[in-house]
Amino acid sequence: MPDVIQLLPDSIANQIAAGEVVQRPASAVKELMENSIDAGCTSVKLIVKDAGKTLIQVIDDGSGMSETDARMSLERHATSKIRKAEDLFSIRTMGFRGEALASIAAVSQFEMRTRPADRELGTLLVVEASEVKRQEPVACDKGTSISVKNLFFNIPARRNFLKSNPVELKHVVDEFHRLALSYPSVAFSMIQGDELVYDLPAGKISQRIVNLFGRSYQEQLAACREETERVRVTGYVGKPEFARKTRGEQFLFVNNRFIRSNYLNHAVMNAFEGLLPENSFPFYVLFIEIDPKHIDVNVHPTKTEIKFDDERAVYAVIRSAVRQALGTHSLAPSIDFKEDVNILTKLGNSGHSKEVYFEERFQPTALRSSADWQKLFEAGFPNSRLMGTDDKSKLFDEIPQVETDLQVGFFQLFNQYIIQPVSRGLMIIDQQAAHERILYERFINKLHSRSGESQQCLFPQAVTFSPADYALVSEMTPEILALGFLFEPFGKNTVQVLGIPAGLTPGREKELLEGLIEQFKGNQAELALPLNENLARSLAMRASVKAGEKLEADMMKSIAGQLFSCTAPNYNPEGRPTFFILDLPKIQTYFNR
Repeated sequence: MPDVIQLLPDSIANQIAAGEVVQRPASAVKELMENSIDAGCTSVKLIVKDAGKTLIQVIDDGSGMSETDARMSLERHATSKIRKAEDLFSIRTMGFRGEALASIAAVSQFEMRTRPADRELGTLLVVEASEVKRQEPVACDKGTSISVKNLFFNIPARRNFLKSNPVELKHVVDEFHRLALSYPSVAFSMIQGDELVYDLPAGKISQRIVNLFGRSYQEQLAACREETERVRVTGYVGKPEFARKTRGEQFLFVNNRFIRSNYLNHAVMNAFEGLLPENSFPFYVLFIEIDPKHIDVNVHPTKTEIKFDDERAVYAVIRSAVRQALGTHSLAPSIDFKEDVNILTKLGNSGHSKEVYFEERFQPTALRSSADWQKLFEAGFPNSRLMGTDDKSKLFDEIPQVETDLQVGFFQLFNQYIIQPVSRGLMIIDQQAAHERILYERFINKLHSRSGESQQCLFPQAVTFSPADYALVSEMTPEILALGFLFEPFGKNTVQVLGIPAGLTPGREKELLEGLIEQFKGNQAELALPLNENLARSLAMRASVKAGEKLEADMMKSIAGQLFSCTAPNYNPEGRPTFFILDLPKIQTYFNR
């Protein structure tokens, strides 16, 4: 039997490694900028075009490399940071696996210019798909400049999996934020296309936060500091009243390395317990310093997940640091013995069953056709007649008038649910979920047809974004206009809103556009959605009526009528039910019938 096992060629092995190391343009940005930091630079510049698909260039003034080191850096498992196995447990640098440059060069058109301070000439290396095309001396500045052009040009299938430019740019900016926050003593700049997005001077971490996220953060930062024999925690948290409705601006660093940890995030959220509005998330930038022998960073290819030998101790220190910061800055509410602030919650959880029973034939998933919806309402009202698909909303016009303040058969329960009699009982509509479904389908249709209608603003409003958010708005301008927004540039990182989508409440122009971008970022961090779907979902969630909002009878009637004109009326865009039916037989059981 012939031998069948062979060693892979380097070019293929590098492409396989690239699958772990370089998942998208942001991955290459992360690896290249980390190398610049490890090279001891005092400044680093990032240049991207087409969100990094066409060009990623990182320029630093670090130590540079000799001709031999430059060539060796492109070999797999070549690193200056590890000499023996024990070194893995004392790592304080960023990149150390020795796969980054080789992996990036395997899937791009790669160019490196590098020069140490003690050399007059540097080295130029031009590589394409792992093959060195040119290597020659070159005059260049001290440090290293690496250009990555046409990422995944030789793997079309991988390139096709990249998302739209706004989405990919968001990932690039996220990586830039993490590195810029990790090293405030290093100057950072970022250029997207021809626009200078960030120009961050070296300074303190508080200055870096404000320069990254805007001047509004000056008034919301509370300093954290807690130290034990093993762990030291420093950084800043945002005041509770500045918490946002979406996650995103929450950063944990261990020995200056950004990490993700649901467990440690829970420690922060636990410290904020009782201080945050419902479904809100605070800003925080926290740095954990710990002896490397107590952690293992080599557990994930991206090195964003690490293991602690005593995770509970770290949890306790973080929680204590945040609680102390909130208390020191008088952010915790004072105790008021005159009123039990939890009384409404206690009353609301008095033990009554929340379970609702209904027969199988009235399950939302069983009502799929136009005829199903018509029969449901028709049987309940003797004067109703069979109507066409386009007239479903008119079913509500024939509901008998009742001599109460509820009008047209509808009423609102707890300013949260719309109650409507139907043929076999009561329909209970979640007003927020139902309105989200209505708006989502309206917006997704507008995006597909590029036919968004606008209503002019009586008083145009100026909206100032962070540099990253402004770049995101610029990239998504055609789609935002298709939703029905009208706006124009109005100074640095600012637009003036001239119109909003037709049908939305006027006077909320700034709130709607800011909310759209904030929700878009939050969705993108948690879900892998196409651009149009993300935008439609985001605006629907921000523009819909909310639980707790009192509705007029006409609005209740409109929501119920439009809901059953939707293609998928049973659920909101996130999959929550929009309504339930409490059937008559179940109601009768409560009266011993």
